[in-house]
Amino acid sequence: MMAAAAAGMSGHDVALYEKNEKLGKKVYITGKGRCNVTNACDMEELFNGIVTNRKFLFSSFYGFTNVDMMDFLERYGCRLKTERGNRVFPVSDKSSDVIAAMTRALKEAGVKVHLHAEVEGLLIEDGRCVGVRLKGQESRVGRDGREGRNTAVAGEVFADHVIVATGGLSYPATGSTGDGYGWAEKSGHKVTELRPALVPFNVREEEAKALQGLSLKNIQITIRKEKKVLYEEFGEMLFTHFGVSGPVILSASSFVGKELRRNPLSLSIDLKPALTAEQLDERILRDFAAEQNRQFKNSLSKLLPAKLIPVILTRSGINPDKPVNQITREERQRLVSLLKDFTLTLTGLRDFKEAIITQGGVSVKEINPSTMESKRVKGLSFAGEVLDLDGVTGGYNLQIAWSTGWSAGGGVE
Repeated sequence: MMAAAAAGMSGHDVALYEKNEKLGKKVYITGKGRCNVTNACDMEELFNGIVTNRKFLFSSFYGFTNVDMMDFLERYGCRLKTERGNRVFPVSDKSSDVIAAMTRALKEAGVKVHLHAEVEGLLIEDGRCVGVRLKGQESRVGRDGREGRNTAVAGEVFADHVIVATGGLSYPATGSTGDGYGWAEKSGHKVTELRPALVPFNVREEEAKALQGLSLKNIQITIRKEKKVLYEEFGEMLFTHFGVSGPVILSASSFVGKELRRNPLSLSIDLKPALTAEQLDERILRDFAAEQNRQFKNSLSKLLPAKLIPVILTRSGINPDKPVNQITREERQRLVSLLKDFTLTLTGLRDFKEAIITQGGVSVKEINPSTMESKRVKGLSFAGEVLDLDGVTGGYNLQIAWSTGWSAGGGVE
């Protein structure tokens, strides 16, 4: 949508082909239906939020910034607000308002939108993209831009320039089925390894099922390969029936997914990162002193969520019926260590159906970073998730889409 709007605003005659029955199905479900459109951080932090090929985005991010995107949506009737972590959402909390704003922009730019129009391939002639082939269309009339050659070929639409913005493989129910990757490869482009990213983890331990639905805030996670630290982050996480999810977990998947495909990894959760081991021990001593005759199993309610207590009791090895005034220093130290280092084994990532984005894509080495045009095929550009670009959660991936879309549309000659 952004690529089409930008091309239309640049004075081009633009047609947008969408295989779904409506525009923006993937935008509609982002941010749990609220749509985290971008992040209102400064430019340095915006680049720090990019995981893969951040240098490639220099031109497009400065050409169409997060502030530009916010102004764009406000201009087309979508009022915005900024929440914790600089996440930007519609004031209405409705992603449909973002789609409505983009639709108004397309209309103003004169873009002709064709719904239920599935593209099945690119038309390449003599190293140039001259149009697209539509699936199941009886007839389409177009012009390939070369003087004197008008065509009326079934299923083929001719054009001076084609922008591929088909998304990745995540959430295939929205139409993101990886079509653009195949077209890119057939036209001679390299597509890097495709992996689900911003995706939950499976864990080995059965305890995850017992903790299903438990959300932990203000925790610190550390993911290790043996003793080597691969990822650390502070924030929120969630236990599921298969393992772990939530913001810090999803972001971690983009950094450790490749290594996890080779070997299981260790996830350490510091349940009380604001306290040192010594401070936590003092806190536990105070709690025990306040109720000296209480059994251990009934003494942790001020320290931990109820759902977590049975698991901690089992892991601690301390007799749950033991009065707290009889717990030894060694047992208490064991409890402290457990709370500071609650460890699980990560065994794999969930699949593309649960991934927010795709990691990998059309190699950016073959793309002009200023215009998104292919260096291999004239008249062909790529934008958004189909490219080998991705970021952490918080609006960064949508900003990649907006910025590269704007560059691609504005870069059409």
